[in-house]
Amino acid sequence: MAVYQKLLVAIDLTEEAPLVLDKAMAIAKVHAAEVALVHVVEPVGYAYGGDIPMDLTELQDQLDKAAREQLQAYGEKHGITSDNQIVVVGRPESEIHRLSEELNTDLIVVGSHGRKGFQLLLGSTANGVLHGAKCDVLAVRIDT
Repeated sequence: MAVYQKLLVAIDLTEEAPLVLDKAMAIAKVHAAEVALVHVVEPVGYAYGGDIPMDLTELQDQLDKAAREQLQAYGEKHGITSDNQIVVVGRPESEIHRLSEELNTDLIVVGSHGRKGFQLLLGSTANGVLHGAKCDVLAVRIDT
């Protein structure tokens, strides 16, 4: 059985985030592992195709601030230190892979909606994380 020393828990700050975090914290407790909590804010330009001729800096800053506040609340609730509460801007899969390597984690925990058919072919964050990770990945199934 693998012994995990450091977990990277990637949450999307939706109502399902506590399910993913609770599962990760249970694993961390069993292994006496350190937990790093991350949320990746996608650049606002991605959502609009990057073709909007306006400055979106203020909107991006507001999204970043809101994410930090939510992550801090989860971190405080679960005893995760502030230096292990990470908000970054970028593509979720890429940033999760980068952070996992940077922090030397041995387990990444993400939520998965268990999509099928065309939705599966289109991909998901969990699928993207799984296929590029250099450590174990636990996809916590979220029934929708």
